[in-house]
Amino acid sequence: MRVLKAHIRGGQVVIDEPAELPEGEEVEVVLGADEMDEAERARLDAALERSVAQARAGQLIDAEVVIGKLLARTA
Repeated sequence: MRVLKAHIRGGQVVIDEPAELPEGEEVEVVLGADEMDEAERARLDAALERSVAQARAGQLIDAEVVIGKLLARTA
């Protein structure tokens, strides 16, 4: 699946970037609405701020370790 950015112009969906799509190709348009309420958004923003602060302080976890843990959950 490819994700393309688009805007509505004159009631029509207009893709913002060149897209080589065959004539008649069926596409699905999914609106980018934010489904989080205000409290959820505040918790996410706070978690992201903590994460950035940890990264700046050098408190990082190697991506291979994280991926290994995620893969272990599904096994």
